[in-house]
Amino acid sequence: MSIPSRLSRYLDRRGAHYQVSTHDYSRSSAETARTAHIPPHQLAKSVVLEDDRGWVVAVVPADSRVMIGRIAELLGRERLRLADEDRIAMLFEECDRGAVPPLAMAWGLPTLVDEDLGSVDVVYMEGGDHECLLRMSREEFREAMAEAIQGHFCRPVRH
Repeated sequence: MSIPSRLSRYLDRRGAHYQVSTHDYSRSSAETARTAHIPPHQLAKSVVLEDDRGWVVAVVPADSRVMIGRIAELLGRERLRLADEDRIAMLFEECDRGAVPPLAMAWGLPTLVDEDLGSVDVVYMEGGDHECLLRMSREEFREAMAEAIQGHFCRPVRH
């Protein structure tokens, strides 16, 4: 499977270097990390949020949870909530449901990236479906996410 054209154009315009790899079909970011044999803290997952002012995409490590209140505080927004899956599917129609790439700026969406992803040497991310991952060095990821708001708004999931 190839990545969505909007995403590849975004990466090409920035001269981004990345590799595309495949893995067995997965339904969640935790399952993706297992099937792709990568540490979950190296997998960037997207969480789409919305309020009456519009959409925002938060990017955090797959083994973390988004602190919506912290994002609302960072953005000065009071009613931020998880977005409806049907509305997300319409917005990201080139992507499979539930496989939103972290580079949501390619769709013109405000994007925040958690600082925890800056501490890993290699970052993996969904490529728009449930069987494809993009792999970037930390430096390439930082450059690709340069337009994103940086901050700390996640907490590790404890099992």
